[in-house]
Amino acid sequence: MPTFIGSIDQGTTSSRFLIFDSKGALIDYHQVEFAQYYPNPGWIEHDPIDILESVYECIEKGLKKFIDKGYSVTDIKAIGVTNQRETTIVWDKFTGKHLCNAIVWCDARTHHLVHDLNSKHGTNALKELCGLPISTYFSAVKLKWLLENVSTVKEAHENETMIFGNVDTWLIYNLTGGIDGGLHITDVTNASRTMLMDIKKLEWSDELLKFFGIKKCILPKICSSSEVYGNIKITSLAGIPIAGDLGDQHSAMVGQKCFNRGEVKNTYGTGCFMLFNTGADPVISKSGLLTTVGYKFGNEEPVYALEGSIAVAGSAIKWVRDNLGIINETNEINNLAASVNDTGGVYFVTAFSGLFAPYWRDDARGCIVGITQYTNKSHIARATLEAACFQTRAILDAMNTDSGHPITSLKVDGGMTNSDICMQIQSDILGIDVDRPSMKETTALGAAIAAGFAVGVWKSFSELDEVNSKDRTIFSPKVSKEESEQKYKTWQKAIERSLDWA
Repeated sequence: MPTFIGSIDQGTTSSRFLIFDSKGALIDYHQVEFAQYYPNPGWIEHDPIDILESVYECIEKGLKKFIDKGYSVTDIKAIGVTNQRETTIVWDKFTGKHLCNAIVWCDARTHHLVHDLNSKHGTNALKELCGLPISTYFSAVKLKWLLENVSTVKEAHENETMIFGNVDTWLIYNLTGGIDGGLHITDVTNASRTMLMDIKKLEWSDELLKFFGIKKCILPKICSSSEVYGNIKITSLAGIPIAGDLGDQHSAMVGQKCFNRGEVKNTYGTGCFMLFNTGADPVISKSGLLTTVGYKFGNEEPVYALEGSIAVAGSAIKWVRDNLGIINETNEINNLAASVNDTGGVYFVTAFSGLFAPYWRDDARGCIVGITQYTNKSHIARATLEAACFQTRAILDAMNTDSGHPITSLKVDGGMTNSDICMQIQSDILGIDVDRPSMKETTALGAAIAAGFAVGVWKSFSELDEVNSKDRTIFSPKVSKEESEQKYKTWQKAIERSLDWA
């Protein structure tokens, strides 16, 4: 009897349901985009119901494709969940209804709150405790803003009638029954992105809760990333256990099989996120990186990581499509970028809502510099691809500084890696090999692996050696180190131009 694992991959702009076999091969999937809301400059919201409905639709349509191939739903042994991290949702624990729209991870409305906290306490005041700087990025700051600015949330918090969760918590709660016994849980990777968890003890910190003015009773139970949490009660997956839960970047780390200390992956999605496996001990960065939990399987010891986060990567391509209108489909940017040999001196700093690692400047805003009469849309297209690659270089340099061991190869995944020209640009800018798998759905695969381990599909990491290992593509540098360094120096000048705007 064939064995399969399902994976719910809930991202920033779309939701997906994917089904893998016991060899890690992708059997089928379905994807649904959902609405983005921009009520004010720098604000980004999701309707939590849109998120749920998109996931339910993906499950039903994905299963139909699976059944049409001759398989049965009962062949699926477990479900893993992976999700956009930090996005903040609050809902009534008695009605199950959300109290307001979700504040998305890249939302910048907390800019003034962050500046107030930093001026009083310092950016890194909490870093030894939670591994993170005080930033607009993380859930605790978003939750504090809600408590101070939305009366219904403030009242529900005071009356202890609300509960909080990131997207994984919201999904699992609803899939396992909602107000009818739904599980209010999260995993250590998602909890490590809230600024409320002690990064060493892996439990909610009274000191952090007091700092942000948040009651512990509204928080979900922290679990491992791989265990049987409970069975699904709705959709055609009813009766199948949810057994894996990881934030999307941690899931990609597992999907890329970065199980050994020193291994690193970079995911190019809406944003861009590089994780470096630091082993059993959390490493507090001195170079602007984040300390996070990589994953924790069952009762095993946690594995930690250093992370560099870029707020805007693939979303810049969508901006070029939707706001500038110089392409009709996102993949058209590759042909435009390939039609010129370089950007003609144009640099595009995509700081739409500030700069994340390693800069941590929420006063930065996007800018395109170096424009002349020679500049055309092809140069802008190529500069858009280069933007994510230059920011990746900045993070790689920081990781090399913190680790003391230069990274010699970079495993990559995510939507932008479908572009050969983008990956070649990346290799040229980094001066190292870029390693792309043939099956690029490594984020969803990671959640499936976590779920599979929990139900015994796999019992050791060595059993995954052949998973997604064939037909990888290696991009090697084609430009001189001198040329690469000169372009990077000019990029750093462009970064300076983007600062002190907000």
